[in-house]
Order: sequence, then structure tokens, then C-alpha cells
Amino acid sequence: MPYRWTSAPDAPTQEMQLWPHNSLPQQGLVAVVLTTFTLILIPALPLLGSVVLWGLLPFLMLAVWGIYFALRRNRKSRQIIEVLTLDKDQTHLCRTDPDGGVQEWDCNRYWTQVTKYDDQGPIPHYVTLKGKGREVEIGAFLSEEERIALYDDLTRALRH
Repeated sequence: MPYRWTSAPDAPTQEMQLWPHNSLPQQGLVAVVLTTFTLILIPALPLLGSVVLWGLLPFLMLAVWGIYFALRRNRKSRQIIEVLTLDKDQTHLCRTDPDGGVQEWDCNRYWTQVTKYDDQGPIPHYVTLKGKGREVEIGAFLSEEERIALYDDLTRALRH
């Protein structure tokens, strides 16, 4: 699951880290690009030694570069991390975006509310934290099942 508690449930300070699921590791990206390159060159083999190959080659390389660029961009846009810290008195949420921007929210732990919008949010089972006059999303990049489990975990953690 793309979130985990980094401290024990009975510890005075609890910390949860959340991140998007990355299904294609760096080695997989290289394998996809090399496989694409190989498969694109197979139909070009009969053209070896002809002028037509030089006319097609830029377009073939552009297709390989396009796949590489798209996969790299997707990977970079998934570099999000959210850290929720629960201590005796405070709830603190810190989100680091792919561009390095940081968004922070904090509230008195007693007044923090966890809300799950089943159908009313921008995505199904939308989970938010509410307190101090603000409502912030948490784990919007998770799958539906993971958001449901996150809601249960947060509700349980804030009760203690």
C-alpha cells in the first residue's frame, strides 16, 4: 500500500507517509524504451542501404524519443509525498509537490475531523482533514480501496 505509519500506534508521536503508486521502476522504463526501439527497427531492416531509410529514420527516432519523454514526464509528475504527523496536541500535514513546492496545514488534534465524501468529492471516497477553519485533502492520488483504508486508519489514529 502506498502509505505507511513510520511509528508504533502507541508512540507519543505518530507519522504517516503517503506517496503515489509508481508501477514502472527505472529499469522498467529503460526496458520499455529499448523494446520499442527494437520493435520499430525490425520493419526498417529491409530498408538498410537505401535512401528511404534516411527519410524514415528521423520519424522513427522521434517516436522513440516521444515515448521516453512521456514516461519520464509521468514519473516526475508522480513524485509527491505527504507526511501526516500526529503528536499529543497537534495534527500536522506537509505535502511536497513534484516541483518542490511545500504546502502545510496544522490543527489542534482534538478538533481535527476526518471526512470521507463517497460521491460528493472530485473523486470517489475523497478523504479530507478539517480543522482550524480549513479543509485539506489527503491521499487524493490513492486508489479507491486505498482511500477507504486510509479513512479507517486516520479515524482510528485520531481517536487515540
